[in-house]
Amino acid sequence: MNLEYNNKKLKKSLTTDKGLQKTYGQLSKKIKQRITELESADNLAVINSIPVLRLHEYKGKDAGTWSIDIKDNWRLLFELRHDPIPRLKDGGINLSEITIIGITDVKDPH
Repeated sequence: MNLEYNNKKLKKSLTTDKGLQKTYGQLSKKIKQRITELESADNLAVINSIPVLRLHEYKGKDAGTWSIDIKDNWRLLFELRHDPIPRLKDGGINLSEITIIGITDVKDPH
């Protein structure tokens, strides 16, 4: 899957070992693992098939934001970068056609 980042600072903090360690400390190994899993997946359906990641879309004021679990309450947040977003006949999102996402944040939303 293709990963895009909202800004250069976020990209540096998530794609370099030094940036990961400096910004996220003990979470850095797990974040690096999640980034690798996303990059290795052909599409979002593959990520959805891995139960431990708990792929889900936010609702309400954060609608349009998706996340996967990192550790404990920490999440890797992203947006779908398709225009238009591929849909199923029932109106749901066709995860097997989502191949580009934009990483927006790493945080504990709770």
